[in-house]
Amino acid sequence: MKTRLCFVRHGETAWNVEQRLQGHLDIPLNPVGEAQARATAASLATQHFAAIYCSDLQRARQTAAAITRGKPGRIEYQPKLRERHYGDFQGLTYAEAEARYPDAYRRFKQRDPAFTFPGGGESLAGFAARIAAALTDIATRHTDEQLLVVTHGGVLDIVHRLASGKPLDAKRDFTIPNAALNWMEFDGERWHLVAWAQEAHLAAARDELSNA
Repeated sequence: MKTRLCFVRHGETAWNVEQRLQGHLDIPLNPVGEAQARATAASLATQHFAAIYCSDLQRARQTAAAITRGKPGRIEYQPKLRERHYGDFQGLTYAEAEARYPDAYRRFKQRDPAFTFPGGGESLAGFAARIAAALTDIATRHTDEQLLVVTHGGVLDIVHRLASGKPLDAKRDFTIPNAALNWMEFDGERWHLVAWAQEAHLAAARDELSNA
C-alpha cells in the first residue's frame, strides 16, 4: 500500500538569482520562474493527481497554479510546507549573512542540527521534524493515490534525507533544481526514492544553494 508523490520546487525568483535567503519572506517568481512553471505544467499534463498540496508562500502558489491550470481539483495550501525560517538571515545574501553574523553563519554552514537562527528562526532539527510530520500526515491520508506537492529547496533537502537516511549534518551531494520533478513513495513506514531532479523539460534551472 503505497502513496506516490511528485515533489516540485518552486520556479526561479529574483532572490534565487541574487543568492539571497528567502525563508518565510513572500517573494514572487521572476519571468524565468514563470516560464519554468509553464514547462513543468506541460511535462505533467498527462499525470493525474488525487490531491495537490502547496506551501502558502507566493513563489510556490504561482508554480502550483501554473501546473494545475485547467485541471479539476483544489490546491490545499499548507504553512507547514514552507521553507525553513532563517530568522535574521532572511533578506540577506549569503555573503551579507556571513559578514554580519560570522559565528552564526559558521554553524549554519556546518549544518549544526541544534543551531537556531537569531531573530526567531528554526533549527535544522526542528525544521526537519516539521516537514517529516507534515508529509507523513499527507501521505497516510492518500494511500494508493498519487499526489503533487509544490514546495521549497530546503524542504526537498529534508525529503531526500528521509528516503536516503543521510544525516542532517552530512554535506548535500544531490541537486535541487528549480521546477524539477522529484518522485517519492511512502509505504506507511518508510520513504523511498523513485526518481530525483528530473529537469529534461527545463531550458535551465538553478540548484538550491547549499549550506554545506
